[in-house]
Amino acid sequence: MALRKRIIIQKEHGIEREGRGFSRKELEKAGISLKKALRQGLPIDARRRTLHDKNIKLLKQQLKKYKTSRKPVSKANKKRS
Repeated sequence: MALRKRIIIQKEHGIEREGRGFSRKELEKAGISLKKALRQGLPIDARRRTLHDKNIKLLKQQLKKYKTSRKPVSKANKKRS
């Protein structure tokens, strides 16, 4: 199992700390399903119910990186699996 990288969050006074994960509402707003987030290794905090715009922007950036970094799978490799 891969270790998930914690995301650095900035609080009001410029203090930085490690975040526990994104809320499900933030994933929905960014257009990422729960399964896709888990596949990408994004941290998810099931206890959180808040919705922050900064986190949604971060998620959208992660989604763009994920789409550009994925390699297309050839049809021959799909048949083998």
